[in-house]
Amino acid sequence: MENQVAIFSTSLEYEAILMRDKLEEAGITCTILNQRDSTYGSFGSIQLYVLPDDEKNAREIIQKANE
Repeated sequence: MENQVAIFSTSLEYEAILMRDKLEEAGITCTILNQRDSTYGSFGSIQLYVLPDDEKNAREIIQKANE
């Protein structure tokens, strides 16, 4: 995750996948980091990371998707 910026965090895998798909449709490369506990699914989070140059556009896309 070096040189990337965390822009979205959720505890639901499907939300992370939907946001990743929206970002990739807009041409923004996105990395998912799943830090959820594999034994107890209620611990940890799933985060999306983008390159710093894409941060502003990615945040706008996420904000529109959450309206």
